[in-house]
Amino acid sequence: MDAEKTVQRSETQNVSQIKKDLPKRDELLLTPDEQRIKEAFQDRNWSEIKIADSWVIFKVMAEFVEGFDKLAKIGPCVSIFGSARTKPDNPYYQMAEDIAAKLVKHGYGVITGGGPGIMEAGNKGAFEQGGKSVGLNIHLPFEQESNIYIDPDKNINFDFFFVRKVMFVKYAQGFIVLPGGFGTLDELFESLTLIQTKKIARFPIVLVGTSFWKGLVGWIEEVMLEQEGNISPGDMKLFSLVDTAEEAVQAIDDFYLKYLLKPNF
Repeated sequence: MDAEKTVQRSETQNVSQIKKDLPKRDELLLTPDEQRIKEAFQDRNWSEIKIADSWVIFKVMAEFVEGFDKLAKIGPCVSIFGSARTKPDNPYYQMAEDIAAKLVKHGYGVITGGGPGIMEAGNKGAFEQGGKSVGLNIHLPFEQESNIYIDPDKNINFDFFFVRKVMFVKYAQGFIVLPGGFGTLDELFESLTLIQTKKIARFPIVLVGTSFWKGLVGWIEEVMLEQEGNISPGDMKLFSLVDTAEEAVQAIDDFYLKYLLKPNF
């Protein structure tokens, strides 16, 4: 009898231990995204919240300080946006390189997201013409590493997208937007929103590639403007649509000539 009780007690302890270990085992099976979702729903005490948020604040401040310090001295620049996945043999890669080279000849530096694809092409065009080549790189789990055409003293790495976008807008005298994905659209609509709401002064926004952009532009005009009335007719003039490198650079020059403004030196 004593032996049976000992076995039963041992089995009960084993079951109890397994139940305790189950959450840990489940955690090991969670994907990183699932783990982040689970952590978001976990209760944290005030001390934990305060410590975690304080470190985030310091990291954000550090990125702003570094960005302001390095970019305040670069002079007039144009930001070039587009896909990180565009290959060197793609016509848009070659056009971005040509646009950047022409911008340098017109006295501008070039700012890109610092990665491959269209960003690399923009930095390459500026670098090879001896112009200022700025890269605002973002740490991502895939596809984003600094390209080799960025000036060493103008290569800045960010953890936070919103800090990086502030730098794009604050230190650029214009945006030239080539075909891209969600990130490119995010940067485009961020700038349009800031100008539309008069949070920043107006600057030229140039979309390159009619065949790529015509569907989006048509939807904005037909649905957002005419059908739903979600924007004003004047908002359609916040950007221009071109097809060549010459037209893109000319749009930047014409803007400042039209408004009797000079680039922000």
